[in-house]
Amino acid sequence: MSPLDISLADLIARLDEELPEAGALARVSEARLRAQTLSDLGDQLIDHYVSKAKQTGASWTEIGDAIGVSKQAAQQRHTPAAFERFTNLNRHSIVLAQEAARTHKHDLIGTEHLLLGLLGEPQGLAYEVLVAKTGSEQRVRDAVQEALPPAGKKAPRGHIAFREESKEAIGQARRASADLGHDWVGTEHTLLGLVRVAQSPAARILRDLGFTSEELHETVKTEITRRLAARDGR
Repeated sequence: MSPLDISLADLIARLDEELPEAGALARVSEARLRAQTLSDLGDQLIDHYVSKAKQTGASWTEIGDAIGVSKQAAQQRHTPAAFERFTNLNRHSIVLAQEAARTHKHDLIGTEHLLLGLLGEPQGLAYEVLVAKTGSEQRVRDAVQEALPPAGKKAPRGHIAFREESKEAIGQARRASADLGHDWVGTEHTLLGLVRVAQSPAARILRDLGFTSEELHETVKTEITRRLAARDGR
């Protein structure tokens, strides 16, 4: 019995349903993209429980044994790094950003891809802020589409690296979280990080849509305060 409530038949049925007009080769390409996304999510799943195991005092030797790799390999692969305090929703948005880059056959993840990743996570606060300001998700997607570079000739395989401006935006997301006194980095902080890298494509898109760094900061601060108060008042 599969440990997941999903089967190969489910994946096939969903792809066929979503791409009814696609040819056989187009479906092969799409299947590979989805397989990579599943692999990325699987890595995040392992990272989550490695972090939990470390919190309970497990050694890297024990974790390596549980994964089936050496102590050194486990430590190198799963040592917390840039996304340590990222929420699950925000981690998923990063996976979606990588998928967006791969879908558009780009060999680097730009800030515009990070913005698309935020749009792909409707449960995130960033999505709510974007749609509330612009009136629709499609308006933001159209703006990003206009700013995307031309598609490459071939979708990249495996891991896709971040552009320097994307690395800076992720760093700014962590700083935004710290500025607000938060102990997590959510999609809202990534949105703040994107607008703070002023010369990046995402920042230009956000400015064209009417956003400013100061306004976004206050909007996020107010909304988080409201949500925390509502939670504590239950």
